[in-house]
Parts: sequence; C-alpha cells; structure tokens
Amino acid sequence: MTYRFDYSWIAEYWPVILKGLVTTVELTLIGTLFGVALGIACAWTRSLGPRWLRPPVVAYVELIRNTPFLIQLFFIFFGLPSLGVQMTEFQAAVLAMVINLGAYSGEIIRAGIEATPRGQFEAGASLAMTRFETFRHVVLIPSLQRIWPALSSQIVIVMLGSAVVSQIAAEDITFAANFIQSRTFRAFESYFLTTGLYLLLALALRQALRGVGMLLFPRRAAR
Repeated sequence: MTYRFDYSWIAEYWPVILKGLVTTVELTLIGTLFGVALGIACAWTRSLGPRWLRPPVVAYVELIRNTPFLIQLFFIFFGLPSLGVQMTEFQAAVLAMVINLGAYSGEIIRAGIEATPRGQFEAGASLAMTRFETFRHVVLIPSLQRIWPALSSQIVIVMLGSAVVSQIAAEDITFAANFIQSRTFRAFESYFLTTGLYLLLALALRQALRGVGMLLFPRRAAR
C-alpha cells in the first residue's frame, strides 16, 4: 500500500496555521510572565512568609501538581461559569497556564531559596533589611540563578502542554491542525506539520530562556 503525501493545502490554510502559532506564542509569553511571578510569590510564602499563609499555598500547590492540566482547564472554562465567572477561551487558557506554572515553578524556586546559605539572610538582617527586602535584594536573584535550567525546562513543558487548550476551542496550533484535518482529510500531513511547529517552538523557547538567563546572570555566563 502506497501513501502519497500532499501538502498542496498549505497555501490555502497558511493563515489558519499562522493564527494558531501566534496564539500559542501569546499563551506562552503571558502564561510564563504571570506564572513565574505567581511561583515567586508562592516560594516566598512557603519559605519566608507568614506561617498563617503557608497552609493555603501548600494546598494550592499540591492540588495543582496532583491533578491533570486538562481537568484544571475544564474546571476554569466550564465550571467557573456556574459561579457567574465568564471568560473567553483565550482568557481561560491563560488562567489555566498561569495557575499550573505557578504551582510547579513555586516548588522549583523554593528549592533554590532553601539552598541559599544562611549567612546571606544574616547579612540582610545586619543591614536592617526586612525579611521581604532581604528576599528581594539578597536571595531572589541567586536562587533563580541556581534553578534557572530547571525552571526553563518547566516553562517549555507548560508550552507543550498548552496543546490541550484546543479542547475548549482556543485557536492554537493544535486547533489549527484539527481544523485543517477536518477540511482536507490529510491527518498525517496536518499533525506532522504540527509536530514540527511544536519542535521548533520548543527549541526557540529554550534558546530564548537561555538568553534571558545570560542577561539576568551575567557573572554565571562569563564563567
């Protein structure tokens, strides 16, 4: 049995593919920015924050890390409207990615904080810094430097996991592939192209994060 590959449809459906690619990039950028910020807040709370605030953060982290991302996405998009919270497919996808990345990055960043030598905290206290000031000026950047490769890998994983947002009709790359396959019946070609796009995105994202790391931690890059 022979199979003839046919990519003649690319010219017709290129705008759909490009729209899906842009949506995936936007989801990744917004999700990363706010997800890492949420992770930093969670890491600070669990390591240095008020004791009364730690149990809710622990519950959030364990809940997210022990449930599927797809279920979290469905809960946000289909469940929250029952409580009167309405949002678009894109907004629901962004929120799900932020919440998911926030939990995982929080644990990664916390590991970096807990590896910080006690002398750095004492140095901050000797300069009359508050615990938050010590964290922001003395602890955070070295902690991020220690865990940057692991954090970068987690961001790439979340980007790849964003493929499931097509299940709520968010028009990402996978949505574009499903749409094209339903019109052309060229499933192999559609998903082969999608695989290539995700591969290129993952490689580009790793390089971009590596560049960000070199900007944030120039002394490390110089070694």
